[in-house]
Amino acid sequence: MYDIVVVGGGHAGCEAALAAANLGLNTALVTGNLNMVASMPCNPSIGGPAKGIVVREIDALGGYMGKNADLCQIQTKLLNSSKGPAVQALRFQIDKLLYVKEMLKHLKATPNLTLVEALVESLIVTNNEVKGVILENGEKLEAKKVIITTGTYLNSRILRGKVVTQSGPDEQKTTFGISKQLSLLGFPIVRLKTGTPARIYTSSIDFSKASVEAGSKEVLHFSHDEGYNSILNVNVDCYLIHTNQELHNYIVEHLSDSAMYGGVAEGVGPRYCPSIEDKIVRFKDKERHQLFLEPESLELDDTYIQGFSTSMSVEVQDKMLRMLPGFADCKVKRYAYAIEYDAIDPTYLYPTLETKLVKGLYTAGQINGTSGYEEAAGQGLMAGINASLSVLGKEPLILKRDEAYIGVMIDDLVTKGTKEPYRLLTSRAEYRLLLRNDNADLRLREYGYKIGLISEEKYQKLLAKKEAIKTYLVKIKEIKIKKDYINNYYKDANVLESQTVFNLLKRPEVNFNDIINIMNINNIDNELKDLPKDVLEQIEIAIKYEGYIKKTIEQAKKMRSHESIIIPDNINYDDIHNIATEAKEKLKKIRPKTIGQAQRISGVNPVDITVLTIYIEGNKHV
Repeated sequence: MYDIVVVGGGHAGCEAALAAANLGLNTALVTGNLNMVASMPCNPSIGGPAKGIVVREIDALGGYMGKNADLCQIQTKLLNSSKGPAVQALRFQIDKLLYVKEMLKHLKATPNLTLVEALVESLIVTNNEVKGVILENGEKLEAKKVIITTGTYLNSRILRGKVVTQSGPDEQKTTFGISKQLSLLGFPIVRLKTGTPARIYTSSIDFSKASVEAGSKEVLHFSHDEGYNSILNVNVDCYLIHTNQELHNYIVEHLSDSAMYGGVAEGVGPRYCPSIEDKIVRFKDKERHQLFLEPESLELDDTYIQGFSTSMSVEVQDKMLRMLPGFADCKVKRYAYAIEYDAIDPTYLYPTLETKLVKGLYTAGQINGTSGYEEAAGQGLMAGINASLSVLGKEPLILKRDEAYIGVMIDDLVTKGTKEPYRLLTSRAEYRLLLRNDNADLRLREYGYKIGLISEEKYQKLLAKKEAIKTYLVKIKEIKIKKDYINNYYKDANVLESQTVFNLLKRPEVNFNDIINIMNINNIDNELKDLPKDVLEQIEIAIKYEGYIKKTIEQAKKMRSHESIIIPDNINYDDIHNIATEAKEKLKKIRPKTIGQAQRISGVNPVDITVLTIYIEGNKHV
C-alpha cells in the first residue's frame, strides 16, 4: 500500500512525486519510460514571461524544477530587463538530454520514492473514492491518494496533414483506459491540441542569414539556493530569422493541407502559441513573423525553430522550410506535427486540485487544460503537497491570487475553466506588481518551511534576508551624500543640497550601483557594498515603486476581505431566492469555497453576490 501514486513522469508528475516523497510519504511514480522523465517534447527552454516567475515560486516552495534548470542550462536571459520589475522574468535554454538525465538521477536518489516503469490502464475507484491504480499487465498498486499527470499522452493523436498516427509525443505510447474511465465517472472530456516545429540538422543551416541572439553575460539562477551551477558551463548563441511574403503566400495556397484547416483536427489549439498557418490567417496585415533558432542539446546536431509549429503535410512542410532564410539546403531530422489529446474540465476540481467527483483523486498539468512545462510543474507541486497534507490530516495549502502566479493559475482553472490550452500571462495577474521574479522567496518560502519542504537552515537565511531589508530601509534614510559628489557623478543632476541615499534612489536614473560607485570614488565609509545583491535589489524596488506597491496591497486587502467569507460546503443554492438562474447554475456546478471565488465566476453578477453574502451572514448561527 502506497500513500500516494503519481501517474505520469512529466514535469507535473516529477514535482508531485518529489513533494510527496520529501514530506515522508511512501510514494510511487508510474511512467511508461523512465528515460523520458521530465522530457521536453516541444521547446528546449524553461521560463519566459510569467512562466519564469512560476519556476522561481516552485523553488521557493521546495520544488525541484528551478534547480534542475540551473544545472542543465546552456544560455540564460532576464527578459524585459529594461522594463519594470513586474514584467521581468528568467528564460533559460536547456540541454534537453541532460535535463532528463539529471532529473532521473534526482528521482532515484530521493528517499521514500519508488519508480515504476509501466502504463496505467485504469483507476481503482470504490464508492467514488480512489483506492489505487491497475497497470497494463494487470498488477494493482493500492494507494490512499492518486495524482494523474498524463500530459499530452491521454488518447493522443499525431497530425500531419491528412496523416493521423495514434501516438504520444516523441513516438511514445499513448494511454486510453484512464480517459474512458474518467468519462464514465462523470468528468466532461474535452479535446485540446498543441504542436511542435520541425527539428533541423544544425550543420545544414546557413546561420550567416540569421542574426545572433546572445544570452546574458551575467550568470543567472532560478534557484534561491547555492550549489546549482551549470554542469556544461557554456553560453551558446541562439539566432533570429523572419518569415517572408513568398512563404505566406505558399501557406495560404496550401491551407487545405493543414490538419487544422483541412478538417482533420478535432481539438482546440492554444491562442497564445499558434501554428504558423494560424498566424498567417489571423494576422494578415503582418508582413513577417519572428522565428528563433534554438539548440536542443550539445550532444545533438538539432535546431528547434521556435514559432514555426505546423500541422501541414510533410511534402508542404518541406517546401515551407526551404523558403526560410538560411534553410535552402537544410536537412530535416523530424517534421513538425500537431498533437491532440484528452483533458478534463478543470471546474470539476477543488482549489487543492482534488477532483470533486472522486475523493482522493488529484489531477495536474495538461490534463487540466494547461500548456507549458512550467504551468504543469506548478500544478504538480501543489497536487503533491495537498495530497500529502490530506494523508497527514493537515490543512491544505491554497495560494491566493496576490501571493503567487501559481495561485492565479489554479484559481483561473477551477473557477473559470478553459476552452483552449491555458497559458500563464502577466496580464492574468491583477496583483502582478506583488508577484515578481525577484521576491518569490519572500512571498512563499515560509509556506515551504511550514509544510516541511524547506529546511531550517534555508528558513533562517530567509529570516536574515528579511531583517537586512528592514534594517537598511531605515539606515539609508540616515546615510547622506554631499551635493558635489552627486553633481560630479551625474553631470545634469543640479542637486542643490546633500541627499540621503533613500531620496536619491527615488530618482529613476539612480540605482544602487551608482550610489556605491559614488561612495567608493569619494572614500565614503560604505557598508552598503557588503550587502548581498538581492537585499539591495529589494530595497531599491521598495523605494522606487513605493506608491504603486502600496496601492496594489490595498487592492489585495479588499480582495482578501471577500476571500475571508467562507461559503458552507452544504449550502443549497435552490434555497436562496433572488439569485439569477444562470448564476445559480454556475454556483451549483463550481461550488466556490469563498465569496471572493464566487465573484470571479462568469455569469455571477454583483447583485447575486450581495444576495449570497446576506444569506450566508444570516444563516451563520442557524
